[in-house]
Amino acid sequence: MLLELNQLIVRAGHQLLIKDVSWSAYKRILAELGSDVYDGLRLRSFRMSYSQGVLEIMAPLPEHEVAKVIIGDLVKVLLEELDLEFWSLGSTTFNQESMDAGIEPDDCFYIQNEARIRGKERINLETDPPPDLAIEIDITSRTRFNNYQALKVPELWRWNGSKLEINVLFNGKYVESNTSSIFPNLPIYQVIPEYLMLSKTNGRNATMKAFRAWIRQQISKVTLANGNLQNL
Repeated sequence: MLLELNQLIVRAGHQLLIKDVSWSAYKRILAELGSDVYDGLRLRSFRMSYSQGVLEIMAPLPEHEVAKVIIGDLVKVLLEELDLEFWSLGSTTFNQESMDAGIEPDDCFYIQNEARIRGKERINLETDPPPDLAIEIDITSRTRFNNYQALKVPELWRWNGSKLEINVLFNGKYVESNTSSIFPNLPIYQVIPEYLMLSKTNGRNATMKAFRAWIRQQISKVTLANGNLQNL
């Protein structure tokens, strides 16, 4: 398959679907775009998803990028306050030939499996685990489950501009849940949207400080409750 990459035009907020793309063609496209420059043009503002011969190329809007950054920062604050080691790999390309699938999440985190990939400069899903958490911003398009399910990503969050949808992998399929398997004792689906909206009026730094204070309050409540139980 021949694809003239310098002829592609994908407007911000839109997506392009290309059918009948072989795995080798997909890998060649990744290699050509990997340096961020093709024939003098910066193309890596695009994000790509591949599943069973279908290649999707997306061009994010500014509101998409803002939501991605703020939600990612909120997750980092949450992990720091809970003292959980993590590795944030952003929009790293993950693919696996045996699954005929490839993804570039808006953001992703290794948490439970952080120690297994710590310090690695390359991730090979044939031998390494997938990210524990992937985040997609679905403001202009709807993330498909199939490639995430194929790569066995345990938890996928999708933000549509007003709602955070939490999907947990169960028996190979995603099940929508109000509870995160990673943060089971916190109302993630409720507080992440609240603080994301707060950032639009109060600013990023003020929002992170407020969110950090809220998490500490939750930790104190749990600690106090456990202490009271021990005194019974």
